[in-house]
Amino acid sequence: MPDRPENASGSRRNRIRWLLPLAVILVWLAAGGVTGPYAGKLSDVQTNEGTAFLPDDSEATRVLEIQRGFSRSSLLPAVAVFEYDREVDESDLAAVERTGAELTEIDGVAEPTPPVESPDGRAIQLVVQIDPSAGRDVSEVVADVRETLQVPDAAGYVTGPAGFAADLTEAFGEIDGLLLQVALTAVLIILLVVYRSPLLPVVVLTSAVLGLAGAAAVIYVLADDGTITLNGQSQGILFILVVGAATDYALLLVSRFREELRDHESRFAAMREAIRGAWSAIVASGLTVILGVLCFLASTLNSNRSLGPVAAIGIAFAMIAALTFLPAALALLGRAAFWPFRPHYGSAHPERSGLWRRVGGLIERRPRRVWIGTALVLAAFAAFLPRLDASGVAQRDLFMTEVEAVTGQDVLAEHFPAGSGSPVVVVAPADRAEPAQAVVAEAEGIAGAAVQTRSGARGSPEPDAPPAVVDGRVLINAILSDAPDSAAARNTVAQLRSDLDTVGQDVLVGGDTAVQLDTNEASTRDRNVIIPLVLVVIFIVLMFLLRAVVAPAILLFANVLSFAATMGIATLVFEFGFGFPAVDPAVPLYGFVFLVALGIDYSIFLITRVREESLVHGTRPGIIRGLSVTGGVITSAGIVLAATFSALSVVPLAFLIQIAFIVAFGVLLDTFVVRSLLVPALAYDIGERTWWPSRLGSRRTAEVSGERQPVTANPHNPADGSPGQGRNTS
Repeated sequence: MPDRPENASGSRRNRIRWLLPLAVILVWLAAGGVTGPYAGKLSDVQTNEGTAFLPDDSEATRVLEIQRGFSRSSLLPAVAVFEYDREVDESDLAAVERTGAELTEIDGVAEPTPPVESPDGRAIQLVVQIDPSAGRDVSEVVADVRETLQVPDAAGYVTGPAGFAADLTEAFGEIDGLLLQVALTAVLIILLVVYRSPLLPVVVLTSAVLGLAGAAAVIYVLADDGTITLNGQSQGILFILVVGAATDYALLLVSRFREELRDHESRFAAMREAIRGAWSAIVASGLTVILGVLCFLASTLNSNRSLGPVAAIGIAFAMIAALTFLPAALALLGRAAFWPFRPHYGSAHPERSGLWRRVGGLIERRPRRVWIGTALVLAAFAAFLPRLDASGVAQRDLFMTEVEAVTGQDVLAEHFPAGSGSPVVVVAPADRAEPAQAVVAEAEGIAGAAVQTRSGARGSPEPDAPPAVVDGRVLINAILSDAPDSAAARNTVAQLRSDLDTVGQDVLVGGDTAVQLDTNEASTRDRNVIIPLVLVVIFIVLMFLLRAVVAPAILLFANVLSFAATMGIATLVFEFGFGFPAVDPAVPLYGFVFLVALGIDYSIFLITRVREESLVHGTRPGIIRGLSVTGGVITSAGIVLAATFSALSVVPLAFLIQIAFIVAFGVLLDTFVVRSLLVPALAYDIGERTWWPSRLGSRRTAEVSGERQPVTANPHNPADGSPGQGRNTS
């Protein structure tokens, strides 16, 4: 039936009803035209070097600052290694030296060290210093170096810190195009299946893309002026969060709009009621996620700390787009948005029957068995969590595909001391250089150590030259016996710091391995601080939202148990499926923040509708009605969010693949188990005390003296169970 204005004489009011949504859409489209390109430009302001994320007071950071006084710039070594299938001779060394001289013509390359022959005589090493302060991206410089390094009869590789940084940047390059395409395609397919409409998915995705464009523009400006530090993983998470969250919020609003179209003839009246019923859940959900991710500001690592505002800005724009552009578009389209399955005025509410009503019936009959059984199963999976090794991973284990930096590191370790090219850097007072060098040289895991001289380059000091002294300090370069990114190398650095305390507390240990060690320690500290903080923040938000204490406790208990079960299952999958030797300490932290903050969304969608229904029908009937009416939309939202996070797996990096699995699986677990069984069954068992210390008021009718009464069907539509046409329970 076509829409008719509620008041035919109110032509001016009717024009406003049409013009206001149209104006909102035009403003969004104009803004999207300006901000859209910034999503593709975020990689221009990325920083993927590990030293950029360390706390300012870490020992490795202090050593780096002191090193700059010696070299007058922050040089990043790229280690070139040439492997021969025969013994090298003088002509080979000369060829490598000539090639090294050619490298100085590349913008951003400092003078390389003299070539060094390996002890077994089958490889040559050349350390090329790259100057990030020259204005070129490190990955571009390394690409030029790799192209130039052509030596006869040898296989050449570029590895070391600069090589790994370049390969990381290349891996993150998938984010700009492929990641977003995969995420949007996955969401489009799911929406087509859910709505069976060709138009509605386009409207929903347009809302998500406009929100992403706005967020990208703001984040670009903040990263460009140095307010925040953006890296590849933060950008990838931003894309996924905005698309997933915007679609989730859209699903909630669209579902409510479809309900109201069955009870209101006017599309504008239906949208008014839909917004009135959905906005509180959307805002509460968005604010919960925003406050949850802002807990990253308590991190000591710049990478974690910057992710907080990046994710918060993304969620804010997703929420704004879902509450402005989407309602405007739906109001103009009306029932046509759902073509060919339009919800007709006065028709039945199919979402109040079917599968989720049967699940509600199960909970009605055996609430205690359902929630206890579900909790025990989740606890059984959570028991595997202690097996998870979150002590950190070697850089070589970050990549899921073969990259030159890893291959070069293997070749380097085969022919040279494994730590060649990435020395441990010890800073000592000049008057204690000798005892400090003696301690370093005698340390287990150190292949050699020497004081840096005035004319010697990093990693190849000249013993006959006088030591370089700056501000009364000297540098001691030590070569590790183990690969610099290995756990053994990190243990060597940790022990070396302890041993050097006998020389003086002002003797510092830095270098690339120390950067990894300090990063892991900071990540562990962040995990222990931020996880409790997130729980406190979300609990407070839920108390204000629900005006209760018990209900928030139920939601948090359920979501924390769900997270523990997810991590237990992930532990088994990582160990026996993917074969990951360990995970980064940040993986459990990221998994917790996103799973709890996002997983609580579905509980909020459920519990806000339960509270609304309970105001009219009582707590226990309200729980069943709320579950029945939100079951389909929350399930769809969970599948969408799981699909979008799964898209992270297209980036060939172990960290993002691990996050993708944890969040995708955890969201599905929240959707199909926690929100469907555990939360409603536990709340049903507790009954009216769920809302303690508040009471639902005089309209509570279904619970009297602890009695459980069945849901009363709508006399106008017995299969419906809804209050009838024209209902307004918001």
